[in-house]
Amino acid sequence: MEPAPRAAENSKLRHVEKDVLIPQIMREKAKERCSDKVQAFTKCCKETGLLMVVKCRQENTALKDCLVSYYTDPAFYEECKTEYLKQREEYRATGIKKKKQKLSSNV
Repeated sequence: MEPAPRAAENSKLRHVEKDVLIPQIMREKAKERCSDKVQAFTKCCKETGLLMVVKCRQENTALKDCLVSYYTDPAFYEECKTEYLKQREEYRATGIKKKKQKLSSNV
């Protein structure tokens, strides 16, 4: 048997790519896009300590709503999938992994 053509290999995603790697990109990008809500929730938690469960409900709800809106958006999934496929193609061509940028949480 001949090996499958390279194009067919690129069009199929493995389980780990669909269920782990692409959602990981989605979480990172969604956190960036919801950064104002992340900051508001973090600030509230720092200010209220143990009472955060009660006092930060509004900030927590706003953050969840923002993140879920991205997680359930098919266009956002496709955007992240395209980004992942580009990274994968680059890695396969060069053998060099793209370094992840750490976002500063000290804002």
